[in-house]
Amino acid sequence: MGELTAHRRARIGALTAACLVTALAVAGCTAGGDAGGCTAGGDAGGKKTASPSTGSPNSATTPPQRAEHIDGETVTKAPQIVDGKAIVSVASVRGNRELPLDGGVRSGPVSIAVNCEGKGTLTVELTPVGLSFPLECVAGEVSSTYNQIALKKARKDATVRVTASSGVRWSLSVGQ
Repeated sequence: MGELTAHRRARIGALTAACLVTALAVAGCTAGGDAGGCTAGGDAGGKKTASPSTGSPNSATTPPQRAEHIDGETVTKAPQIVDGKAIVSVASVRGNRELPLDGGVRSGPVSIAVNCEGKGTLTVELTPVGLSFPLECVAGEVSSTYNQIALKKARKDATVRVTASSGVRWSLSVGQ
């Protein structure tokens, strides 16, 4: 990989800031959560969703969050992982897909970057951690989100499941 240009550094910095804000807003992070600061953990045994915290993280299903548009993002190639190294990536996918994470996931941060285009909803689920988050995708525009969760323990068998409306094309990267 070559040296980062000032434009690329600024884009990565803007993407990192946007992703952090999106992850905090979508995950409903609080100071006392069980996932290293977020109530959207998955280490407490129950299924949890990355949604604004209004009480129990398992309470009600929340409506899909509108992903953020970031100039230059595309669904024709997998999004970049800001922190860590990609352990699985896919691009230009339609419909549902199950992506086994060979070797599972280690304790520590796990990042999921998603780009989508087309009218409909896309849902990402990391099992057996129990993290899931919905995205509302928009026709004629690439929408992006970046979520990160800190795991207290490793999971030997881990899978990312994506459920997408038929009109949605997407790309995804998982990193650690």
